[in-house]
Amino acid sequence: MKGFITDPLEIERESMRIIHGYLQQEWTEQELKVVERCIHTSGDPTLESVIRIHPQGIEAGLKALQQGAPVITDVEMVRAGIAKKQLAQLGGVAECFLSDPRVADQAAQWGITRSMAALRLNKERLKGAIVAIGNAPTALLEVLELAQDPETRPALVVGIPVGFVGARESKDLLWDEHQELPSITILGNRGGSPLAATCVNALIYLAVNREI
Repeated sequence: MKGFITDPLEIERESMRIIHGYLQQEWTEQELKVVERCIHTSGDPTLESVIRIHPQGIEAGLKALQQGAPVITDVEMVRAGIAKKQLAQLGGVAECFLSDPRVADQAAQWGITRSMAALRLNKERLKGAIVAIGNAPTALLEVLELAQDPETRPALVVGIPVGFVGARESKDLLWDEHQELPSITILGNRGGSPLAATCVNALIYLAVNREI
């Protein structure tokens, strides 16, 4: 179609060129891969101002991926967005435990959300993993609780739940009160499964192309 770019590589190059024109902050080369992908996924250059990347966040994520760590997600939508072929090249898998048959009954018994119960019931899988939360603030709260134990502490938390009930507060808690835990987050109400998957994929692509 006349006037439209139709070559995929050219579309991506032009997108990144435009995005870089909006950037206001200084990022390392590796951090920039996360930031630019988040802006590209959201179509929102103002997102840059609320992206937070822990000083050890990128390195912790890359190290975990290169050691074959799994990616644990709060919902299937995040898992679906993970670059599973590239993750498999590193020896990892993407997992979501919501379909665990124990979850519904146990959540009702404990009086918590199913996303919390799914993580609690499979907490041993969190140790050394990358945990990506894109939907449920309660799942992020559960991860922060489990991370207090070295036996269930993830290598990296990508905490980007979206919404108006608990999302902002859970991310504030992650960023302000858990600086000992490597993390990537987007402060405020914005977030969601596509952004959580995007952050993880940026790290996967970096890890695949990095010399180990």
